Amino acid sequence: MQRLNELLCVVTGGARGIGKAVCAAFLAEGARVVLTDIDEDEGRKAASELGCEFRKLDVANEADWDALASAFPTIDVLVNNAGITGFEDSPGPHDPEHASLAEWRRVNAVNSEGTFLGCRYALQAMKDRGTGSIINMSSRSGIVGIPGAAAYAASKAAIRNHTKSVALYAAQHGWAIRCNSIHPAAVLTPMWDALIGDGPDREARMAAMVADTPLKRFGTVEEVAALCVYLASPESGYMTGAELTLDGGLLAGSAASPGD
Repeated sequence: MQRLNELLCVVTGGARGIGKAVCAAFLAEGARVVLTDIDEDEGRKAASELGCEFRKLDVANEADWDALASAFPTIDVLVNNAGITGFEDSPGPHDPEHASLAEWRRVNAVNSEGTFLGCRYALQAMKDRGTGSIINMSSRSGIVGIPGAAAYAASKAAIRNHTKSVALYAAQHGWAIRCNSIHPAAVLTPMWDALIGDGPDREARMAAMVADTPLKRFGTVEEVAALCVYLASPESGYMTGAELTLDGGLLAGSAASPGD
């Protein structure tokens, strides 16, 4: 039997990158997948390519979540993946001294508030059966400070902590609804293209960006998706409130030997 056989899984931000890879991995394991995204054109394109259902969803919009709840009042898995760095259409600054309140609120509205709304929806959609899995996409940036991306780091730290609150709340009610967070570091997605480019020096640029990573490479979206499959499946039934890092060893410390 496939690991997610017939489980109804909702994935936010599924049009590209990690979200799309998660949808593909869930489908391969027998799940019924609802791919959601704010970008309707790309979302529908991805859903058609993968063979799953699409729903337009702005995770920062409470009314959109209410509409999703009307369409899917009961689910088994929610992956709160949708998020922004804040740099997509804004050069910043995003440091603690110069970041504007508007930019701070914009990033946190999507990342932090969007995850809150998703968790609230999932709890209500899972509690009648008393079982389910909520997977929140945080970041390495939610564990360590990022001076040049203060809003993003704060929003991901909020996701990390809220995950634990949700996990404890569900346990208090006697529900087998688990909530865990994933903390990727540098995972190769289209968002890196602006920095890496596609010229002859692309490989050199990539190497420079992961020079401080013990494993000396970017992570892949498939590696993040594989972890999502585990957290969505009954195999992780005793895991809740946990934070799983996927960072090539960055948070472990230096890869250098004591004598180096």
